[in-house]
Amino acid sequence: MKPNRWIKPAGAALLLSLALAGCVVVPADPYYAAGPVLVAPPPPRAEVVGVAPYPGAIWISGYWNWTGHRHDWVGGHWEAPRPGYRWVPHHWSHERDGWRLNRGHWERGR
Repeated sequence: MKPNRWIKPAGAALLLSLALAGCVVVPADPYYAAGPVLVAPPPPRAEVVGVAPYPGAIWISGYWNWTGHRHDWVGGHWEAPRPGYRWVPHHWSHERDGWRLNRGHWERGR
């Protein structure tokens, strides 16, 4: 009896699928840096935070990002804490020439 010629490719495809199933791809943070924005950002959205994926994980809240022609919501996500640092959230500040997004970042703790 001859082995089916599709068994090896199908097995390889199955193994590849299983290997890639564990991969997590986080999209790049959309960024627009062309100066002040004249349109105020909408109020923050209410987000369902849920249960942390592992002990000690911290929630990084979502924010409104300016894409050059409109505000787009960037959803929050869980992140591993960084010892000795604290998370400073994204926030918009109103200045004389418009609105500016202050990007969230890790800052050395005090």
